Amino acid sequence: MSLLRSAWRLLVGIKDALALMALLVFFGLLYAAISTRPDPGILRGGALLVRLDGSLVEKKSEADPLSWIQGTIPTDEIRSRDLVRALRLAASDDDIKAVVLDLDRFLGGGAVSIADVTRAMDEVRREKKPILTFATGYSDDSYALAAHASEVWLDPIGGVLIAGPGGSQPYFKGLFDRYGVNVHVYRVGKYKSFVEPFTRADQSPEAKADSVALATALWDEWRASVKAGRPKAQIDDFAKDPAGAIASADGDLAKAAMAQGLVDRLGNETAFGTRVAELVGGNPEDEGPGDFNHDEFTAYLTDNPVSSSGEPIAIVEVNGDIVDGEGSSDSAGGDRIAATIRSAVMDEGARAIVLRVNSPGGSVMASEKIRLALLDAKARKVPITVSMANVAASGGYWIATAGDRIFAEPATVTGSIGVFGIIPSFEKTLAQYGVTTDGVTTTPLSGQPDILGGISPAGDQVIQASIDSIYRRFTGLVATARKLPLAKVEEIAQGRVWAGGPARQLGLIDAFGSLDDAVADAAKRAGVAPDNVRRVYPGGGQGFLASLFTSMAEEASARAAPLGLTDRLVKAQQGRLMVQMARTARLARGSAVQAQCLSCPVVPTAQPLSPHWFNRIFD
Repeated sequence: MSLLRSAWRLLVGIKDALALMALLVFFGLLYAAISTRPDPGILRGGALLVRLDGSLVEKKSEADPLSWIQGTIPTDEIRSRDLVRALRLAASDDDIKAVVLDLDRFLGGGAVSIADVTRAMDEVRREKKPILTFATGYSDDSYALAAHASEVWLDPIGGVLIAGPGGSQPYFKGLFDRYGVNVHVYRVGKYKSFVEPFTRADQSPEAKADSVALATALWDEWRASVKAGRPKAQIDDFAKDPAGAIASADGDLAKAAMAQGLVDRLGNETAFGTRVAELVGGNPEDEGPGDFNHDEFTAYLTDNPVSSSGEPIAIVEVNGDIVDGEGSSDSAGGDRIAATIRSAVMDEGARAIVLRVNSPGGSVMASEKIRLALLDAKARKVPITVSMANVAASGGYWIATAGDRIFAEPATVTGSIGVFGIIPSFEKTLAQYGVTTDGVTTTPLSGQPDILGGISPAGDQVIQASIDSIYRRFTGLVATARKLPLAKVEEIAQGRVWAGGPARQLGLIDAFGSLDDAVADAAKRAGVAPDNVRRVYPGGGQGFLASLFTSMAEEASARAAPLGLTDRLVKAQQGRLMVQMARTARLARGSAVQAQCLSCPVVPTAQPLSPHWFNRIFD
């Protein structure tokens, strides 16, 4: 009996402890919700202050509560369309005298997202309003924005480093050979390089040629944008010989940037704030050094809400890898996107759909579900216009074939029309430990694909035949949708990746244009007047907890230390590594047949380098 009483007391104690923990968590979340709730504040005019903390993205990821419990705070994200809207409002707002972009914690974004922002910055400058930027260090993406400012400030302890597109990719063949893993690859297209990290120790000549052509096109587009915004910047000389430029300035990175015309002034944050105060006035509540009148970005948007009148045009976002099922906040689940399209038509009453694609592809089955949902909408006389963002390749292009018209930007990465499958088998690995397999078969395909005993020749032939069939379907869809001869599609397909300029010349897209242009086209096809359009984003809401933790991430980012030049480069590479690892994990756990792009540029993830994240990848 004493043992039972002791066990009962233990259970009661555990129950009480759990109840107490639940109460603490509840009141902690309640306090956090109150303390981090966005406060519109009192708009005073002066400068519009935009703190670009984190990454510039098409669609924000939901913050992961477990990362907070483990003590790793996610990096903040800024939606590019929100920033563009704020800049356009500021351009015509008489109370806003200048725009200030704080780039001290900016991690970067996709080329098209940055181009959207620079166009809005140009609109502000056309209204004779100055734009000032400040950072401790500028890299490619942050300088792409700064080049379109009227005054570029750099902290004297910082510098500018331009790396250009490119970088290394891990190859695993040596590792697989060491442990006896037999990787069976089925593919069509000599440029379909996504499988090469699993079958080679380096890039194939075809993949390298494809990567060089793409990187060159993106680099030329970046340079053209910088030169258009800041003609006096000697960007070519500086990028070709950064060490020489730094040496000529006696090793001072900041002075080297100044000498090359990349920045206008050197000064710390206080000196920068004092300069802004000269233009817009000091803050009446606090006349301390470096203070200036300003409206915060979030408060400014809150006090200038989007109009709720007009005919609905649905913007359906396909963001991240296309995966089977519902997906997550950083991927595009085929079932979820298909349901969103149907909801936009049936529930939202959308007059037209703009499919905003920002995806390197993924599962063929999930891509086909999305395409079929778009065709259902077209059957109901709903026009479909495709707007390509930073990347719309492989499966991202598969779904684009359902559009009536395709818009992209010169820096958009598209194409990669190819299909592959990867199935590892471990018969050699097991043999090293004395493990063998045996059994009976009734047909050549019994037990195939056998990942323990090895895939049979018949299994290989059937799987390759299925890949060939899907590739023929892919090229057939492209030929029909783009009204191109099949032979021409075969020539430009083969898994090859194209930048927006060549893609337009080849007929893969219809026209250069932004999301605004795509919305205008969709409205015109639906017979909606341009001034009577209301954009709706179906399926894009966050739940309470997600919104809470996202808000907490924004607060934490605002308190984070500035990024020095080296920190900025390292964090960007860490973020790209996380995306590559997540893609590899999805490949291992997802559909065996993929239309995915390896050569497509990677935007750093907002997720932190945490144990939880590694567990999610390798579980």
